[in-house]
Amino acid sequence: MEPVTHILTGACLARSGLNRRAAYATLTMAVAAEFPDIDTLWSVRGPVESFTHHRGITHTFLGLPFEAALVVAAVYGLHRWRKARAARAEATHPVDAWHVQKPLTAAPVRWSLLYVFALLALLSHLLLDFTNNYGIRPFFPFSDHWYAASIVFIIDPWILLVLAGALIAPLIFKLVGSEIGERHQVYRGRGWAIAALLGILGWWTLREVEHEKAVQLAMAQSIATPVTAPVASATQADSTQPLPDEPPPVYLPAARVLASPDPISPFHWSAATDFGPVIQLAEIDTRNGALVPGANNYPKPPDTAMVRAAQASSLGRAYMDWSPMPIVDVQQPRVGTDAQDSGDPGADGLTVVNFRDPRFMGEWMRENYHAVLTGTVWLESTGRVVSQSMDGRTEPQR
Repeated sequence: MEPVTHILTGACLARSGLNRRAAYATLTMAVAAEFPDIDTLWSVRGPVESFTHHRGITHTFLGLPFEAALVVAAVYGLHRWRKARAARAEATHPVDAWHVQKPLTAAPVRWSLLYVFALLALLSHLLLDFTNNYGIRPFFPFSDHWYAASIVFIIDPWILLVLAGALIAPLIFKLVGSEIGERHQVYRGRGWAIAALLGILGWWTLREVEHEKAVQLAMAQSIATPVTAPVASATQADSTQPLPDEPPPVYLPAARVLASPDPISPFHWSAATDFGPVIQLAEIDTRNGALVPGANNYPKPPDTAMVRAAQASSLGRAYMDWSPMPIVDVQQPRVGTDAQDSGDPGADGLTVVNFRDPRFMGEWMRENYHAVLTGTVWLESTGRVVSQSMDGRTEPQR
């Protein structure tokens, strides 16, 4: 999920009552809930490196204990700084005997408990990322298998709205209460936070039910593949003999389906169906059971030396490992003056192999975005990789 959802989830988890058990719980859990996305720093090495390492070791069960330790260590440093500042202030301006010094934190400082809370927030990050259609590989590096529930999109405005409302509403009521002289409460919003978290669980349940409906609708489809009729000989063409009847088409059943969510409606899904030799995209409305096939089918390319070389590249290996149903197309070498003048690295004798993922080729994404999560590899005739790019951004050559 995007960063704001992760941070708000960590804050709501803390506000559900954990902030009463240990000081700095809200800060720790909000930071920890987003901390695994620190792997975005790989983007400084280029788009292909960023894609290869995205949701890698920081999104694994192996990495979480170390990440929790780093977050708690940072909070510990903040606590020591606050204590030192308070001590300097007290030395400079001693508290009068009839005044009681205000405690540094409202809740007790419990570092072991705070470490457990950080682990819980980190697990919430993995859970949220698992629910969307990009997926995670939680057992890496022992297993490269990706897991994705595909029930919500990477950005879900309804989840954002619920989480933000659960944190903002208590502040509004606090302002209203202060105006009418209500007694100040140290911990507010526990009920709102719990209600928000339960609401998200209900939202996931609805989407899981509709996701299963979409998969079943797509699995019930089949497509006809035409069978080439025998070519008539010259003798048959000149004679009055009727030509043989065209053979009936062969219908291909669905072998596998990927149903990807719409960011707004739980009843609209973009499906990619593997029919063996081809992959078909479709839009599904689970309310009325309607399935509208896309205008184009995507045939799988033959297993050529160029395709194998592209798949063996660093980008190709990462893409084929991540995508459960990759769409691969090959553009043959282009030659000539126009190709040379275009400045395209795929011009003048280079073979271009594109990798696309049908989970991010839904109707609404095609209308609003271009080349989402598309990988491209340029190869010489010998199979040597010349260049690689992700989403149209070329990887710097090293």
